[in-house]
Amino acid sequence: MNTTKKIQSALISVFSKDGLEPIVRELHKNEVTIYSTGGTETFIKDLGIPVVPVEDITSYPSILGGRVKTLHPKIFGGILNRQDHEGDVQQMQEFDIPQIDVVIVDLYPFEHTVASGASEADIIEKIDIGGISLIRAAAKNFKDTVIVPSVKEYDLFLQMLIENNGGTTLTQRRLLATKAFHVSSHYDGAIFNYFNEADDTLKISHADGIELRYGENPHQKGHFFGNFDQLFEKLNGKELSYNNLLDVDAAVNLMNEFKGEQPTFAILKHNNACGVAQRSTMKEAYVDALAGDPTSAFGGVLIANGTIDVATAQEINQLFCEVVIAPAYEAAAIEILKEKKNRIILILNEIDLPAKHVRTCLNGILVQDKDNVTDNKDHLTTVTKIAPLDQEVNDLLFASKICKHTKSNTIVLVKDGQLCASGTGQTSRVDALRQAIEKANSFEFNLQGAVMASDAFFPFPDCVEIAGNAGITAVIQPGGSIKDDLSITYCDENKIAMVFTGIRHFKH
Repeated sequence: MNTTKKIQSALISVFSKDGLEPIVRELHKNEVTIYSTGGTETFIKDLGIPVVPVEDITSYPSILGGRVKTLHPKIFGGILNRQDHEGDVQQMQEFDIPQIDVVIVDLYPFEHTVASGASEADIIEKIDIGGISLIRAAAKNFKDTVIVPSVKEYDLFLQMLIENNGGTTLTQRRLLATKAFHVSSHYDGAIFNYFNEADDTLKISHADGIELRYGENPHQKGHFFGNFDQLFEKLNGKELSYNNLLDVDAAVNLMNEFKGEQPTFAILKHNNACGVAQRSTMKEAYVDALAGDPTSAFGGVLIANGTIDVATAQEINQLFCEVVIAPAYEAAAIEILKEKKNRIILILNEIDLPAKHVRTCLNGILVQDKDNVTDNKDHLTTVTKIAPLDQEVNDLLFASKICKHTKSNTIVLVKDGQLCASGTGQTSRVDALRQAIEKANSFEFNLQGAVMASDAFFPFPDCVEIAGNAGITAVIQPGGSIKDDLSITYCDENKIAMVFTGIRHFKH
């Protein structure tokens, strides 16, 4: 059975005219009758190509300020009629309905209008009614009608036209229908999310997903759905992998805690920080971040909260790392970092990240507010007889920021604005602490005068005892255990300062 259908008529009603001219000229070359409305009609006339106004079919002008143009039985009958259905054929003749073989639509830019901060009145006017109806009608009748649902499909449709001498195959029409239903569902989802204020319904739609080399492991398929180029400018390197993207996400979220502060550098591996330091220069911050765990830093993701200069780039260039991220680079620093051709170099742009955290769970989805609480001095309540010194308070808050972005159960040890070690993802907080102390000792950190942060409370005094014996002099934790007094008493007896935040930062 020959499924290729020659196009004899087309309805064009689009917002974006970019790339439309070659299609119009190809249709005209194939002697296709073109129907159109408003600005699109004017565009086609200006090309010197004949066009029939939709009003000539409907006998109605565009009314209500352009809200109603194509919503008419003679338009939708021409799109929805089944050409192999005897009753449809008879009614097409009876009511003098013209056949419409292809519909080309590009919807009003609703999402762009919302993102621009426009008024609600302007946003409402960008809810397309006629266009979305045309898309659904033509997509439903894909056996006989071609739908080109957005400017993104102009090139694909033009290629089909040329390859098939002004026609399309059933397979091609079905493909375009699939794209059309994506456009319509995505568009409606964006409108719903604009209006929705409840938390009992979730609608997520992402266009332009990219296929990754593989997922977490080579035997798993992987895709990324999102606008990566909105957040980053990629200057160098291979394509990011699934695991790269997870580490980059962790790095960006961690470094957001230090935005606007003095030079801070972090090195992450498997979503956890293995090195963080804050210093007077970016080079010093990098060198001391690397000293936190030079072994784990191999193949890691590096991120800075400020400009990476030449001196810092020269130090980085001695390390094998997968990704380097910063809001800016000196031009010469970029050239140094590019010496490793596979090294991914990203400029981090200033955009708002999602306010919700979403993940699959069992046969459903878990959604929660993002943990946007950053512990500060106003959160601290000193619960011991001695209060932490000013430098200890700075280190406690520094440690708390890292702890918040480290897998639970976690303990973070910090001294003088430098991550000494952390215990990550342990089933016991005691194990996390012992892991951190052992790791700090292995890299020859002197923990005398260091501070400790915990992502949750201590149910027993064992952690503060172990920490005190290692030289820890100040502790930050949420508090809230029925046995808080036991830890407080131990700290008082051993001259350890402890503050409660009242805020837990589990990260599973």
